[in-house]
This record gives sequence, structure tokens and C-alpha cells, in this order.
Amino acid sequence: MKVKFWGVRGSIPTPGPDTVKYGGNTTCIEVRLDDGRIIIIGAGSGIRALGNQLVTHDMKEGRLSIDLFLSHTHWDHIIGFPFFTPIFIRGNKIRVHGPVNIGDEGLESIFALQMSYNYFPMRADELAADITYEILTEKSFYLYEDVKITTKILNHPIIDLGYRIEADGAVFVTAYDHEPFRNLFYADPEDDDYDELVIKEGENAALLNNRRVSGFIRHADFLIHDAQYLNKEYVASKIGWGHSSMEYALYNSIKAGVKKLAFFHHEPTRKDSEFDALEKAIIKRALKINSHKIEVFFAREGLEVAV
Repeated sequence: MKVKFWGVRGSIPTPGPDTVKYGGNTTCIEVRLDDGRIIIIGAGSGIRALGNQLVTHDMKEGRLSIDLFLSHTHWDHIIGFPFFTPIFIRGNKIRVHGPVNIGDEGLESIFALQMSYNYFPMRADELAADITYEILTEKSFYLYEDVKITTKILNHPIIDLGYRIEADGAVFVTAYDHEPFRNLFYADPEDDDYDELVIKEGENAALLNNRRVSGFIRHADFLIHDAQYLNKEYVASKIGWGHSSMEYALYNSIKAGVKKLAFFHHEPTRKDSEFDALEKAIIKRALKINSHKIEVFFAREGLEVAV
């Protein structure tokens, strides 16, 4: 399979001269299986250019059949869907898969709200393509008889899924919008609400869930991992925001035996020049601390990776 980046930025699109090299569009990747089947993960602003490419090139061979997976429905991960040209063409089949938060009616209603007249000139029920919606939870299933997908709930302020795709003799994993699980019940021993048993249970729960994430990414041939912050940024003011540090993503991937790692969901204020310097530093650090020579780099728009 081949993976191509169409959007790599987190939180908000960031066009401009300082983001030309790595890209300013929000999250979208294309997974192209060896036989040409198409899987898309993420409907951020990057999906607009992907849609135009599919219409211009792939539709020369006929109508499209696409599986679109969402990690979650935060704005930066669905903002591009109304501008995804294939949804306006009759005969195209688009299957949207993803989680919903507790209390949400469903994916279809979320997309319908996004395309209501208050926000967009065309309503979702006016789209010409055959679009279906499937709510996903944490599970394993076969998308096709030769394509196995495993989902994993990650740590984010909304229900958020990572995807492990096993196909074409390779393992590809995404971990968008994730930070390490932590003990939510911590309290100062001097606090009147201090409860040693509850705190111990919180520690065990965090440890168990972090081990599950490590197992989810274990031995991946290619992993795309949220790495929005440096550790000093994360510790100073970003704990609880639902994103990882580059150091955490690197160390956890090395420990899990990942072969190739792409940092993803880039901080919107980070410039190309900063990424160039950081990539050199991260590669140097990776060579120092790992034995199996993990390949690590920052994702950038237009980059295609063979898995």
C-alpha cells in the first residue's frame, strides 16, 4: 500500500509563506491499496485537493468507491468535507466511518449540521453521491476480506479513534489527536479529598491504557502519530489538550518496535524553518537511543510513502 499526505496541520489551516514546505492544510491522508482501492483517513481541509485529484484522474476509469474514516469530529478533521468534489457527483459511493461522542445522534446529523444553510450554501441532503455513514467503536473488523482494520480509543477530549490497517502484507497505523493517559484522580495528600485507594486505581487505569496504546502500534511498518508539541511546551501548558509531545511519540514508537514514524498534526504556529531544525535534532536523538534504527520524519503535504 501507499500513503500520501494531503493535510498535516492541526487545529486550523495555516496558509502562507512560512508553511509552504510542510503544508498548511489540516489532516487528511490517502491510503492507496496495491489494487487501487482507496481509503481516506481524515476530512480536514486537505481533502479538497485530494477530491479534485480523484475527479481529474481516477474518474477517467469510472465512478469512485471510497471509504472515508474519521478519527473524530472536531472541526479541523471535518472542515474539508463540504469541499470534497466527489460528493457532488452522482454514481460515486462514499462510505463514512467514525466515532461519535456520547449523546450525539450520529455522523450523518453532524455532517448535516455542518452543511446547514447557516454555514454552507448546499445542504447535505442535496448531495448527488451515494453517501452512507457508519458509527465505529473500539473493535476489529474486515473492511474487505483481505483488509483488516482495528480501532483503538485514544486520549482526547472527545471520543477519538486510532486505526490499524493490515493489508498488502503490511501494517499501517494512525494515532491522530492523542496524549498519554494520566491519573485523573491525583490529589495532594494534605487535601481533605485525598483517597489513596482511588488514586491507586487511577494510576493503574492510566498505566493499563498506555500499555494498550503501545500494543496497538506494536511492530507497525508505518505509524503516523500526533506530535504537536515539544515536551517542554506540553508540560508547561498543554496537558489535557489531547495532543502528544514529539519526545513521547518517538520513545513510545521505539519501545513498540515501529519501523517508520511520521510526526503529524503539526502545531499551527510552527514555521517551516522550525521543522527543518527540529527534524535534524529528532533524527539525531533517535539514532542515539534506539537499536532497530527507526526512520523518523515530519509529515509534509504531497509526500508519498510506500508501506
